[in-house]
Amino acid sequence: MSRPSSRTFAQRIADGIVLGAEGYVFELERRGYVQAGPYVPEVILDAPEALRQLHREFLRAGADVMVALTYYAHRQKLADIGRADDLEQMNRQAVRIANEIAAEGSALVAGNICNTWSFDPADPVGSGEIVRAQYREQLRWAVEEGIDFVISETNDFFGEALIGLQVCQEFRLPAMITFASVRSHSTFDGYDYVDACRRLADAGAAVVGLNCSRGPATMLPLLERIREAVDIPVAAQPVPYRTTQATPAFEALTGPDGQRLFPLQLESAALTRFDMADFARTAAELGVNYIGVCCGGAPHYVRALAEALGRETPASRYSPALELHPVLGEQPSAVAQREMGGWRAEP
Repeated sequence: MSRPSSRTFAQRIADGIVLGAEGYVFELERRGYVQAGPYVPEVILDAPEALRQLHREFLRAGADVMVALTYYAHRQKLADIGRADDLEQMNRQAVRIANEIAAEGSALVAGNICNTWSFDPADPVGSGEIVRAQYREQLRWAVEEGIDFVISETNDFFGEALIGLQVCQEFRLPAMITFASVRSHSTFDGYDYVDACRRLADAGAAVVGLNCSRGPATMLPLLERIREAVDIPVAAQPVPYRTTQATPAFEALTGPDGQRLFPLQLESAALTRFDMADFARTAAELGVNYIGVCCGGAPHYVRALAEALGRETPASRYSPALELHPVLGEQPSAVAQREMGGWRAEP
């Protein structure tokens, strides 16, 4: 099967930074196509045009990868909402749509596996086989439809991440393995994040790193340690929210009244596009090879990342030109408006 990209994932990441774009389920929930709570991507079958449109917007904004929306499209989650019979169709259609839009811009196509909520560190063998079976069926369908590599993401357990890597290797697929670093120092099964990434690198992962949970401020220090510890490419896809040392993961963010912001009241903690551009420049300086955004991501953030890396994208045709704003600009009509006092802003 011919691929949308003429170069492999390994070739592209060797040539320079690969720009990713995720946050599909959060953005599609905001648009009214995914249900908050289960966050199962029913949109794949129920409103495929909405998914195509978001892929296309990410592509126009500069994303190098179209990620098949199979996050939470595994057997356990579909059974939870009574759609287990749609499992194969949902996974195949997600990869087909990703390929379709990737071909519009020679992008790579990534298969996707994630935390299953089935892994139990008290029973790593028994629960591990349940996880392994879910990954195998998802990736079998993805391979048949055509993918360039796999993103195994939002891993809470090292044991589950290792299973994901092993299944990718069964299919001879390059694997990018990233942890959701919810805890301060270690995975849920007790592995220091840096050591977990080092072990995965030694086991044959193509890329290791972090996604989700942490915003740039709390992800970058950990990324720097990971970058120093491994000799393979490193990935970083933070959430675009103001996490702090006191609250390193966005799941624990609270508002002024102590109310939980995650997942439906996060707007008050959102970063600006300029914050995300700063993150991209800093991550690049650290030597991060795969830079993107996770939950809360949207096309304007992706364009900001791309432009911060010195790229011009199709969406850059419409990047801000505030000098032409009718009030803020420097054209004669705007200057005259300000001089007449018709519009004033506090300094």
